[in-house]
Parts: sequence; structure tokens; C-alpha cells
Amino acid sequence: MIIGIGVDVVEVSRFGDQLGRAPGLRERLFTDAERGLPLRSLAARFAAKEAVAKALGAPAGMSWQHCEIVVDASGAPRVAVTGTVEAVAERRGVAYWHLSLSHDGDVATAMVVAEGRS
Repeated sequence: MIIGIGVDVVEVSRFGDQLGRAPGLRERLFTDAERGLPLRSLAARFAAKEAVAKALGAPAGMSWQHCEIVVDASGAPRVAVTGTVEAVAERRGVAYWHLSLSHDGDVATAMVVAEGRS
């Protein structure tokens, strides 16, 4: 059963400008493991985090640090949630996350499906 879906698009250059203007933004939005990635990858991960929030109904009080985009053994991206995001996901009945990331030119896109148990 589908609990929610979320899609987000980020203009990579504009996102880079925002990170440059607000030095603390990188630390607020990304985990230690994510922060050193290239700008294009950070933009896609931010889009994915936004898509996760949308799939959950964008409730207040969730921490960006509690949603991390990691790669599995095959190199595919996946959503890993902890803390505030995990608590909302559990309340909503999310058992599985499906994530697709895409880059084209100066645009990074993410689509997330939050799925419950059948």
C-alpha cells in the first residue's frame, strides 16, 4: 500500500549559491557523511530529503539530519531515516522507501515513494 509520494527538483547552481551565502546551511541540511560530496550530489540529496518530507505530509518538527541518502552495496541510493523522521514514518506506517534520483544539466530531481506493509 502506498502511504505517500514526493517529488522535488533543485537547480544545482542556485542551490550552490545558497550554500555559499549561508555557511551553516550545509551542516544543518546534511549529515557528516553527506557533507563532503560534490555539489551535484548534494543538490540531489536535498531534493530527496524534500521528497521524503512531502511523502510524509511535510509535518513540522522533522530534522534534516534524521534523513540521510546513502548508497547500498550495488551503488543504488536509498533512504535511511532516524529520530524525528523515523518517528513520523512509523506513525504513518511506512515500511519501505523507494527512491529515484536524476541529474540533467543544472537540474537534480528526486522521487520518493513511501510504502506500507501489505
